[in-house]
Amino acid sequence: MTSPRRVVVMGVAGSGKSTVARVVAQRHGYRFLEGDDFHPAANVAKMAAGQPLTDDDRRPWLAALCQAMRAEQDVVVTCSALKRRYRDELRRAEYVCFLYLVISPQTALRRVAARHGHFMGRSMVASQFEALEVPGPDETDVAAIDAEQDVSSVANDADRALETLQPLPRLNRPTAHEGFGDCC
Repeated sequence: MTSPRRVVVMGVAGSGKSTVARVVAQRHGYRFLEGDDFHPAANVAKMAAGQPLTDDDRRPWLAALCQAMRAEQDVVVTCSALKRRYRDELRRAEYVCFLYLVISPQTALRRVAARHGHFMGRSMVASQFEALEVPGPDETDVAAIDAEQDVSSVANDADRALETLQPLPRLNRPTAHEGFGDCC
């Protein structure tokens, strides 16, 4: 039996997470899970009002995502995963790797402004970049992908990255961040 493959497509609002994740999931025959669907209603209301989420707000969301990933053999999930501690929490689902969609603040603003019916508005883009902790070189389960390109090119780059990325088994060490580490 092969190890499960759990792929998190991450990045700031407007980076194309949902679009790219759907394409990658379809190409690989994996289940697709939209991370936004796991937010509690209070989080959605807060973001719709232009208020950034706190770690306390994100805790139940990350717990739900982690549990959903563990329930699947092969899955592609969208999640901003802006901070290292959030990625560490998701790693607890086992065999997780990340595709980090990299875009400029200008592109993010343009894309978010063009969306209709999404709770994340333009006013939230700056806070996403402020919260972003760019994955470091020690995060060997993360591939940075230039998301300024068209969707097909981004998905092709994602496919190439998945050929070489090695998902890590469960993060067995406790997280160094109080309040995280009990989700999965």
